[in-house]
Amino acid sequence: MNIKLVLILFLASLAVIFIAQNVAAVEIVFLYWKVSMSSALLIFFTLMTGFFLGWFLHSYVLYRKYKVESVYLR
Repeated sequence: MNIKLVLILFLASLAVIFIAQNVAAVEIVFLYWKVSMSSALLIFFTLMTGFFLGWFLHSYVLYRKYKVESVYLR
């Protein structure tokens, strides 16, 4: 069997186990806004938000570095 397929199946099974064990609803309150969702979804959305913020911050840092280097090359 292909090692990538085994790794994907392993990670997918871990994700299914994680979701099955974290189905309890939690309520999030921010000022006058309330939302209720499963804790697995909350963790997933928090993880994705951190991933995208890190990705965009890294891209911004590389952009600034490239911009500064291009000014010095002129």
